Amino acid sequence: MDPNDGSTTVATSPTTARTSGLGVAHVVFFVIAASAPLTVAAGGIPQTFGVTATLGVPLLFLVLASLLAVFSAGYAAMSRRIVGAGAFYSYVCHGLGRTAGVGAAFVALLSYNTMQIGIYGLFGFTTADLLERKLGLAVPWWALVLGCVLLVGVLGYLRVDLNAKVLAVLLALESATVLVFDLSQFAAAPQPVSLAPFSWSALTGGSLGAAACFTMGAFTGFESAAIYGEECRDPRRTVARATYAAVGLIGVFYCLTAWAMISGTGMGAIVDRARAEGPSLVFTLAEHTLGGPFADLAQVFLVTSLFAALLSFHNAVARYFFALGREGVLPVALGRTHTRHGSPHVGSLTQTALAAVVVLVFALLGKDPVATLFTWFTNIGALGVLLLLAVTSVAVLAFFRRGGADGESRWHRAVAPAISAVALAAVFVTAVVNFDALLGSDSTSALRWVLPALVGLAAVGGVGYGWYLRLRRPAVHDRIGRG
Repeated sequence: MDPNDGSTTVATSPTTARTSGLGVAHVVFFVIAASAPLTVAAGGIPQTFGVTATLGVPLLFLVLASLLAVFSAGYAAMSRRIVGAGAFYSYVCHGLGRTAGVGAAFVALLSYNTMQIGIYGLFGFTTADLLERKLGLAVPWWALVLGCVLLVGVLGYLRVDLNAKVLAVLLALESATVLVFDLSQFAAAPQPVSLAPFSWSALTGGSLGAAACFTMGAFTGFESAAIYGEECRDPRRTVARATYAAVGLIGVFYCLTAWAMISGTGMGAIVDRARAEGPSLVFTLAEHTLGGPFADLAQVFLVTSLFAALLSFHNAVARYFFALGREGVLPVALGRTHTRHGSPHVGSLTQTALAAVVVLVFALLGKDPVATLFTWFTNIGALGVLLLLAVTSVAVLAFFRRGGADGESRWHRAVAPAISAVALAAVFVTAVVNFDALLGSDSTSALRWVLPALVGLAAVGGVGYGWYLRLRRPAVHDRIGRG
């Protein structure tokens, strides 16, 4: 679709991903699995309390969920008109033009790859630590990760509906674990359960900007519903419903968990305990209220939580490779689907190989899997997704201004995208300014600027490559965004 053409389109082609009959529930499993509920409960929420000293984290989850629901209004409207595995890439192409779309695609590839590969670092450390403490087995973290890379690669190679079934089981186990933990903290609270965490003073009492960045990271992956559009039974309805459902469930679930932690420790103790105990806080509280066996089981489910997130992000990356290969932006082999499984198997194999190489490099260099691989890569990924959310909001505005808004309310086509564009851009700038806090590094560290700069380089490099295609390979450029 030409950016000056106001018509609507559905990105289709003979080389489409095979429809796997995915429904709303299946897509929600992929989306929430990427968010990794138990990982956020054990790592993200205590870290937010400890680093930012913000007691209003429960309220902040609701505020950001509301913002992302506003974003989802325009995002859902686009999903009813454009169906493709490229999601952000496709939407930006149709809204801001093909060249800008290539820039978005490069940022998306960087973001989802770094997010997925970064999680491998935490998976390796957590699994190795669990095996050593419980079974006395000393296994190198990288060896466990390479085994996990292989398993994720096999599942990514197979049919997507099989992946959905695996994720459904893992997500049910970790969600039930977190919910039982939450209820136990409310029931055994040392003080009466208070609504104080939902007050304005609690929200603004600490470092609100840094807290917003940490909290927004917990939602990363909610936007990936559109990636599965071609594999849904009814993409025009499924993608929108799954996105709204994921935002609501994630926001309420994490709000409840943050509130439960405050209730379990007390308003005056949560910050100090989070700083002192870190991820152990959840398991310490669980052992106190539910016993040692439950705490041990929760640590096992933390490993499966990380695995579910790895599989979900792997699928997202494979589909971006597929979308770009199908249109000739990347090697055309990436645009092939498996004749039997219907999966983007070449994209899946490519992501698997990339992950294995990066993990081996970090292992050979002796880098800490959490302090470097996990922290650096996941923060790069989250920052890139934030930029994509803001740019996509602008693309939605531009798309509907040219026409093709029949059946869409003013809220969906104009008001909501405008609000989310401004708000998400503000959060993005705040994240860049507070990047040293996200890394846990000194404010003078070069990393606080070098790592965010990679997102900018991906965007500039993508736009530059888009210009090259326009000038030197116009036939390929004309296909960009059409699927």
